[in-house]
Amino acid sequence: MFVQSLCIYSILCTRDAFNREILEDSCMDEADIRILDALQNDGRLANNDLAEKVGLSPSQCSRRRAALEDNGVITGYHATLSSDALGLDVLVFVHVTLATHSPDNAQRFLDLVRSIDEVQEAYSLTGESDYLVKMSVPTLKDLSHLLADVFLPHPAVAHVRSSIVLDRLKETNRLPLKHLRGQARASI
Repeated sequence: MFVQSLCIYSILCTRDAFNREILEDSCMDEADIRILDALQNDGRLANNDLAEKVGLSPSQCSRRRAALEDNGVITGYHATLSSDALGLDVLVFVHVTLATHSPDNAQRFLDLVRSIDEVQEAYSLTGESDYLVKMSVPTLKDLSHLLADVFLPHPAVAHVRSSIVLDRLKETNRLPLKHLRGQARASI
């Protein structure tokens, strides 16, 4: 567990340094932050509408958006679907403890979660559990099947503990941007 935690810490430190380097190399300014904020509100904005909203010319806005995409700051555009409208009434978080801590076993678990459509997100953790898995399923019976017939019999898994969501207090895909404003160079 200590080695896994140390590896995760190393990855996080490397990622944070890389992200600071991207921010410094990209010379992100207030206009870029306004673009990001507007696109988080509505990723379907046409370039002319986006330019008007952020106070830039359409050509300048287009160049900046392309640069943000090229730098990996904007990673994609997609539709957000309603789980309720699609009959996915049960949201669950599953804490998973591995049977053994080895790279091969971690890879087997990664292959497992990637193969299950109901898994929306999965995270490697420090602490009591090795992984936290977020799943959406139609019914408790479907959840029971996944836990009893898919997760528990898998050779990579030793223990699972699930928590069913009773009510969503907040749900967002928006990332906070206010910390960038202090780092951004002056707007043109």
